[in-house]
Amino acid sequence: MASTRPGDTTLDLLRQLVAFDTTSRNSNLPLIEFVEDYLATLGIDSRRVMYTDDKANLYATVAPSDGDAFEANDTNEVGGGIALSAHTDVVPVDGQDWATDPWTVTEQDGRLYGRGTADMKGFLAVVLSALPRFVDAKLTTPLHLVCSPDEEVGCVGVLPLLADLEQRDARPAMAVIGEPSSMGVIAAHKGHYAYRCHLRGIEAHSSFAPRAVNAIEYGARLVTRINDIARRKADAGPFDEAFPVAHTTLHTGVFEGGSAFNIVPRHAHFDFEIRTVGTDTDEQLFGEIETYARTELLPEMRTIYPDAAIDFEVLSSTRGLDTAEDEPVVAEVLALTEDLSTAEVKVGRVNYATEAGLFQAAGIPAVVCGPGSIDQAHGPNEYIDLDQLARAETFMDRLLTRLQR
Repeated sequence: MASTRPGDTTLDLLRQLVAFDTTSRNSNLPLIEFVEDYLATLGIDSRRVMYTDDKANLYATVAPSDGDAFEANDTNEVGGGIALSAHTDVVPVDGQDWATDPWTVTEQDGRLYGRGTADMKGFLAVVLSALPRFVDAKLTTPLHLVCSPDEEVGCVGVLPLLADLEQRDARPAMAVIGEPSSMGVIAAHKGHYAYRCHLRGIEAHSSFAPRAVNAIEYGARLVTRINDIARRKADAGPFDEAFPVAHTTLHTGVFEGGSAFNIVPRHAHFDFEIRTVGTDTDEQLFGEIETYARTELLPEMRTIYPDAAIDFEVLSSTRGLDTAEDEPVVAEVLALTEDLSTAEVKVGRVNYATEAGLFQAAGIPAVVCGPGSIDQAHGPNEYIDLDQLARAETFMDRLLTRLQR
């Protein structure tokens, strides 16, 4: 690989993309409009698939140069084309100690700092920068572009687009999700499922605590049961040693309730997650948690207050990815990344979840592969190495050659 610095067009596009504050709580439409306009200047048609009134997916195709419509694909071949997918939202910078403006790309010591540089506007900038060459080339296989919203809050935004694609005859044969992987090929990741538990008891002055139902205390007992399951999984498995954390994990991240130390709290809620591996299923583990709440805790609460309640809300449900290493998508992307990957293994597995499992569930085989490291994502002073972007540009050059064969 000759260059360790990306081209000026990639850098300029990245600066413009990062300048859009697409934190998941905000609309992504200004960025979507920017990409639409850019594609239009290249003669590439695109269409929106709305997620909410102010958030959209964008789907575009660079078709074979003869203009012939391509047939519905056999997912074991590349005939239907390759989709390159990037989410447009980023995580918040609130409360983080940034040394630079997170919405302005800053270059220092071979790195580009800014929110989303690694996760994952760097990948999108590289793809957009390469598109003029794909338009000018004589493609025999289509290239598809996906830009999705609300990946960072449960991979929910892409679902309407995938549902739309399932209804169409012509859709990608495979997908590359450009999450930061140090240009390594990620063929599997854990499923990620998040829930909010709402507890309703009845308040009282704390001197009469036995006459009340303490929502926090019952919530704490339920959290303890979740932790017990987590410990059991750590001790007994199932295990998959290819993952950095080889077993299923459960974790409580938020717990809120109460108003004063001398008032028995009526309301409480907490958020917890399950990341599955192996034969473990979300249905099984959540079922165990819900059964404990319904059969053990709730009857006890209702002996004091008949209207006590424990309710669960699904926050996100992200399917795991499990692409066999002998599937064509793995071979294709391995060939495109030969000598480009700086990952520890050629084909890896990761703990974090992505949209790739959702593509796979929709019948589009997928892997994760993109520039940058997940270690730099989400924290203050997020950055991507210039060298990683240059490697991704080489990936796009090789993909162009591949789609002309």
